[in-house]
Amino acid sequence: MNEDVQMQFEILDESINSSISHLQKELLKLRAGKANPHMLSGLTVENYGSQAPLNQVANVGTIDAQTIVVQPWDKSMIAVIEKEIQKANLGFNPQNNGERILINVPPLTEERRRELVKFVKAEEESCKISIRGARKEAMDGFKQLKEDGLSEDEQKRAEDKVQEIINKSVKKIEEIISEKEKEIMTV
Repeated sequence: MNEDVQMQFEILDESINSSISHLQKELLKLRAGKANPHMLSGLTVENYGSQAPLNQVANVGTIDAQTIVVQPWDKSMIAVIEKEIQKANLGFNPQNNGERILINVPPLTEERRRELVKFVKAEEESCKISIRGARKEAMDGFKQLKEDGLSEDEQKRAEDKVQEIINKSVKKIEEIISEKEKEIMTV
């Protein structure tokens, strides 16, 4: 296979993997009724004059399916972390026991579950759009290579392979979304 063609496939793979990885990170942040430390992953706290991610100033984990526990390494950070959790407007009411912060994750209502499914569908579409953009870039790259001397047969084979890769990627996205929907709708 031509080096330039191979490079187009590498760029396509990188773009697809990046899109799917972003989708998975966004889905991890969603509250699906069970406590998950990733629910607090976007949180930053003031730590000695600068903002730091929560996981750099405390251990974040779960005790059971309904409780997240945040154990700061420096006990003086408890009030700061508690305030940041409340400010983040995640729908949590943190409980400070002087040693650690406990967050009870309430079960989701049916209405909220449906809203989350709509959000998941929007994320799915966004990811698919990104992948279609990557396909267009790859196809345009092959057209340019044809103008630069790539044979028509090689271009056709490359384009068919791109479509095959895109189809597999879309199927993978749909499986990820289907699994997340099932998780959200399970009471």
